Amino acid sequence: MIPGKATAEGTTAYAAGHEGAAYAPLGNTGLLVSQAGFGGYRVEKDNGSHEQALRFALQNGINLIDTSANYGDGRSEELIGRIVTELVDGGELKREQVVIVTKVGYLQGFNLALAQQRKREGRPFPQIVHYAEGLSHCLHPEFLADQLTRSLERLNLTTVDGFLLHNPEYYLMWAKKVGKTREEARQEYYRRIRAAFVYLEEEVGNGRIQWYGVSANTFVEPAGHYTFTSLARLWQIAQEISPNHHFRLAQMPLNLFETGAATEKNQPDGETPLQYARRRHLAVFTNRPLNAVWQDTLVRLATVDMPAYPAEPEEVLTAVDTLRQLERTFQDNILPQLDVDDESRQILQEYLAIGEMLDGRWRGFGTYHNWRDIQTRFILRRTQTAVQFLSERENLPAEAFSRLDEYVEAANITLAAVSAYYQEISFRRAQRIQAATVAADADWPADTLSQTAVRACRSTEGVTAVLVGMRQQAYVQDILAELARPVITKERTASWHHMQKFVTAQI
Repeated sequence: MIPGKATAEGTTAYAAGHEGAAYAPLGNTGLLVSQAGFGGYRVEKDNGSHEQALRFALQNGINLIDTSANYGDGRSEELIGRIVTELVDGGELKREQVVIVTKVGYLQGFNLALAQQRKREGRPFPQIVHYAEGLSHCLHPEFLADQLTRSLERLNLTTVDGFLLHNPEYYLMWAKKVGKTREEARQEYYRRIRAAFVYLEEEVGNGRIQWYGVSANTFVEPAGHYTFTSLARLWQIAQEISPNHHFRLAQMPLNLFETGAATEKNQPDGETPLQYARRRHLAVFTNRPLNAVWQDTLVRLATVDMPAYPAEPEEVLTAVDTLRQLERTFQDNILPQLDVDDESRQILQEYLAIGEMLDGRWRGFGTYHNWRDIQTRFILRRTQTAVQFLSERENLPAEAFSRLDEYVEAANITLAAVSAYYQEISFRRAQRIQAATVAADADWPADTLSQTAVRACRSTEGVTAVLVGMRQQAYVQDILAELARPVITKERTASWHHMQKFVTAQI
C-alpha cells in the first residue's frame, strides 16, 4: 500500500509545477487543491476512457480526487487506487501531492450482501436504516470501521486525506417515512453523527484518515425542512468532542439551478452555508455543477449544438407511427415463421419494439442528455442484440431479412428525429441559461456552458473546489481550459440570487 498522505509541502509543490491551473487552500488544513476536482461517480476500473481521463487529470493539474465506497460498488476506488499507484511507482506523482477523499454510508450491492451475511451469522451491523428495496444506510462506527478498511484496500493507501459521511440525511428521510416527529428524528440524527465523529477522531489518531467531514444534499435546504442538515450543528458537535477536532470538510450541491448553498440563509445569524463555512474555515466541495436536479428533472448544464436537421413534433409522430406499423407486421407475419423457441421469440418481440416504447412517451424523456443516455444504454443495446441474433440465424427466410433491413432503417430515422427534437430544445435552453449568467455576473460567462457553470462556482467565496465528472479526457481538457482563465474569488450572493430568479421565472 502507498504510505503517506497529502502534505502542505507536497500540494504546494504540485501547484507550483502546474501554473496553468488554479488552486485554493483546503480550509485551514495547510493543503492546496485544484479548484476543480476529479469526481469518481460513474467511473470504474477496466474502463480505458476512465483510466485515461484520471491519468491525464493528475498529470496536468488536477490534484483532488473525490469518490465513494458505493460508486460502482467499489470499482471507482479500485480504478483510483490503480492509477495513483502507477503514477507514484513511475515517479510521475508523489503521494504527498494529491488529496484523495472518499465517502461512506450506503449499503448497496456488495455492502448490502455483506450486511445480510453478517445478520445470518448473528453479528449484524447496528442501526442500519432500510430505506428502500436494495438501499440501506448506516452511520454506526462498526460499519464505518469496516468500510474504511475496505476503502483503504481498494485505494491502495495507508491514509485517506478526507473521509466523509455520505448523505447521512437518509436517516431523516427514513424517519419521516415511518412517522417520527421532526424533533425526535433530529435528536437521534445528531446523536448518531456525534458517535460517528467520535470514531473518526479515533481514526485520525490511528493515522488512517487525515480529515473528516460530511457530504449532504440537505445542507442547502430551508432550516424548517424535515430533512435539513445543519452545518452549524455539526460544527458544534465537533467542538464539543474536542477543540482540536478534525472536522474540516463539507460537500454540498451548487449549480446554476440549485443555488441554495449561496442563497439559503439557514445558518445562525442569517448566514448561508457558504458564509458559515468560510467563517469556520471549513473546506467546501460543491457537487453536481453540470447536472442540476430541478423539478424532478435532470438539467445538463453543457453547451449543445443546434441539430443539422431539426425535427418538428409532427415529424417525430410520423416516424414513430411508421416504425410501430413495421413492428406489428414483423410480430404478426415474420416472428411466427422463425425456427426459434418460445423464449427467444418473446425476447425478439420485446427487443424489436422501439416504436411501441416511444409511442405516446417520446416527449417524456426530459432532456437531450437524458434521452441520449437512455438511447445508448437501453434502446440501442437491446435492438442491436436482436438484430445480431437474427442476422446470424441460418436459413432465415428472405422476407425476414428484407423486413429486418426495413425496420433498422426506420428505427434509425425515428431515433434521429427524437434526438433532433431534444437537441434543439437543449440548444435553446442552453442559450437562455448562458444569457442569464451574463446578466447575473459579468465575470461568469466562458466559452462553453460547462465552463461557465464551473466558473460560477469556483469564483464564489466559500467554495474550495468544484467536483466534476470527468469520465473522458475531453472533459478534463474542457475543465483545465477553464482553470487556466483567471477569475476573482469574492462574495457573489447577489449573482446567485439573480440566477435563482431566472430559474423560477423561466424554467
